[in-house]
Amino acid sequence: MRRRPRRVLKDAAAEVRHFRTRVIIAFIGVTLVLSGLALGYYRLQVWHHDEYATRAEQNRIKLRPVVPGRGLIYDRKGRILADNVPAFRLEVTPREAGDPEDWLPGLAGIIDLSEQEIEDFLAARKVTRSYKPIILKLRVKPDELARLAVDRWKYPGVEVVSYLQRRYLHGELFAHVIGYVGRIDEADLAEMGEAGSVFSHTGKTGLERSYEEALRGKLGYEKVETNVDGRPMRIVGRVPAVPGADLRLSVDLDLQRAMVAAFGDADGSAIAVDTKTGQVLAMVSLPSYDTNLFVNGISHADYNGLINNPSRPLFNRNVLGGGPPGSTIKPVMALAGLDSGLRTPSDRILSTGEFRIPGQARGYRDASGGGHGWTDLRDSISRSVNTYYYKLALDLGIDRLSEYMHLYGFGEKSGIDLLGENAGVVPSREYKRTISKESWYPGETVISGIGQGYWIATALQIARSTAAVANGGDLHELRLLQSRRDGYESPWQDLPPTPSHRITDKPANLRAVQEGMIATINGPGGTARRMAIGASYTMAGKTGTAQRSSRKGNISLNPHTLPYHLRHTALFTGYAPAEDPQIAVAVVVEHGGYGGSAAAPIARTIFDAWLLGKMPEGMEPTDDVVTDPLEAAVEMARDADDAEAATEAGADDAEAATEAGADAEAAADSTTDPAQ
Repeated sequence: MRRRPRRVLKDAAAEVRHFRTRVIIAFIGVTLVLSGLALGYYRLQVWHHDEYATRAEQNRIKLRPVVPGRGLIYDRKGRILADNVPAFRLEVTPREAGDPEDWLPGLAGIIDLSEQEIEDFLAARKVTRSYKPIILKLRVKPDELARLAVDRWKYPGVEVVSYLQRRYLHGELFAHVIGYVGRIDEADLAEMGEAGSVFSHTGKTGLERSYEEALRGKLGYEKVETNVDGRPMRIVGRVPAVPGADLRLSVDLDLQRAMVAAFGDADGSAIAVDTKTGQVLAMVSLPSYDTNLFVNGISHADYNGLINNPSRPLFNRNVLGGGPPGSTIKPVMALAGLDSGLRTPSDRILSTGEFRIPGQARGYRDASGGGHGWTDLRDSISRSVNTYYYKLALDLGIDRLSEYMHLYGFGEKSGIDLLGENAGVVPSREYKRTISKESWYPGETVISGIGQGYWIATALQIARSTAAVANGGDLHELRLLQSRRDGYESPWQDLPPTPSHRITDKPANLRAVQEGMIATINGPGGTARRMAIGASYTMAGKTGTAQRSSRKGNISLNPHTLPYHLRHTALFTGYAPAEDPQIAVAVVVEHGGYGGSAAAPIARTIFDAWLLGKMPEGMEPTDDVVTDPLEAAVEMARDADDAEAATEAGADDAEAATEAGADAEAAADSTTDPAQ
C-alpha cells in the first residue's frame, strides 16, 4: 500500500518577510519619486527662481525699442536745413505672417507695393531671422493706412510702425554739404552692430555721415505687457531714448542761395570762409541734386539720370575734386620768394614775352606777345606776369618750392569736417617718382611756378591760403560745424577754435602781396578790374586760368571758340573788404574760359551778398524767423499718445494714425602756352 505525499503547509513567516521586502522597496521607490519631485520643485522655485521668473516675465513682457529722433541741422542764423517729419512704414515678421504667397497678393491690393519693394523684402526675408521684423514699405500713405485698418485682422505679423523721416528743406542747395541719410545696408550693419538692426537709416554722405553718431542719438525701450496671443496690452515701463544732438552750421542760407544763383547754368564749385576763424560761410558744388530722393531709396530711373549725367551732379567738386590752380597760386609764390630772401618787393624782372631756361631752346610764353616790360612783385600779381614766376620758381628750385606750398596748405587736407577730402598734389620729385621713372626736369619747375604741371589743388585749399594772406598769416583749418546742443532745452555749445599755424612772420612781405592783390581789382592794369565797377568797398584778389588744351606753335587760342570739353577752367580767389577782411572766396568755373570774365563776377556777387546783404536780381533774403522745432516735437508726442490710446482700446495703430493725421579778360589770363 502506497503512502500519500506529505502535504506542505504555507510558511507564514516567509510570506511576511517577502511582503515586508516588497513594501520597503515600494516605499523606497515612492520616497525617491517624491524626493525627486520635491527636489525638482525646489530647483524650480528656489535654486532657479530668478531665471524662470525672468523667462515667465519675458513671456508676458516684451521689450520694444524706442528709436530716438535724429538731430536737427540749422544754418548760422538758426534756420532749419534738415528736420524730421512724421511717417509710417510697414513691417512684417516672417514667423507670424507665414508664406508670402498666401498674404502678399492680397496686401498688394491694399497697399501700393512696387516690384522693387517686393523684391527687396523677399531678398531680406531669406537672410533675416524669422522673428525679426523686415521693412516692406517705408512710406505708407494715409489712405492706404485707412484701407489696411479695415482688413488688419487678415494679416498677422504685418504691423504699421510710426517713425520720423528725414526731410531736407533745401535739398539741392546743400546736397554736398549736409549730404543725406539712406536705408541701412549690409556694410552699415557690419559697422553699426546690434544698433543697425533697430535703426532704419544712417548717414551716407556729407555732414550726415561725418556726425552720424552725434545725430543718431541713443536707443531707449518700452516694456509692453502682452496677452496669451502675444498682442500688446499696455506699457508697464519705459526707458526714454536720447535724441540726437542738434547741429548749427557756420554756413548762411542766403549766402548759399546767392552763390548758386551767381553760377547761373555754369558747372563748378565755390567756397566762402571767414578769414578770422576758418569757418565755412557757404560752399557749393554744381550741378547739384535733390537729397530727398535718397531718403527712402531712390528709384532706378532717378538714379540712372544722375549717374548718366555728364556733369556728374553726385560728385563733390570741393572735397573730392581738384585741378591745376593756375595763376591763383601766384600770390603765395610771391610770398615764398620774399620769405626765402630771393626777392624783395622792389626787385624787377624784365618780361619780353617769352622766358627761356639758360641753355635750352624752348621758350615759355607770357600772356602778352611783346611782354610786360620791367615788372616788380606787385605788378606781377595784378597783371599776372608769367615770366616773373617762371624765374622765381627756377631760382627757388622744386624742393624749396614744394616745401613752401605745403606750408601754405597745399598738398594737405584742409581739415574740413567732411569725409574723403582730397589732399591734392604739390609738384615734387617724390610725387613724380610715384608716376614716372623719369628724373625731374627744370622745365617742370618753371611751369610749377604758375600753377601748372604736377598740380592738384582744391577750392578749399585755395580759399584757405587766401584767408591766411588776408588775416595776417594764420592758416586755419576749415570747419562747417559751429555749435551743437544735446537736447531741445540744452544751451548751444560753441566748438573750440580750429587749429592754425603761421605761414609767415614778416608782415611787410605779406603787405606787399596784399597790395598786389588789391591792384588786381583796383589797379589800372589789373586782370579783374571790371569787378570793382560800382563797388562801395575795396576787394583784393587774383584771377587764374587752368588750360585743358595747348597752343599750336605760336598761335594763341581763344577758349570760347574751342569745343566745350576743351575750354579752360576759370578761377578766382580773393577777399574783402581789403582794409578789414571778413570773407575769403575761391571760385572754379569749369569750361569757363578766363578767370576775370567767368569766375570774378561770381565772387563779386558773393561779396555783395555777405557784406551788403544784396541778393542777386529777383531773389529776396530768407525770413530769419523760424518755427521752434520743440513745437513740432510736442505735436508728434501728442500723435503718439493718441495712437497708444487707440491701441489700448483695441484699435489698430494705422487707424489711430490716420485719425491723428564779364567781357574779355586781361591778356595775362588768356595765355595759351601749354605750361600755363
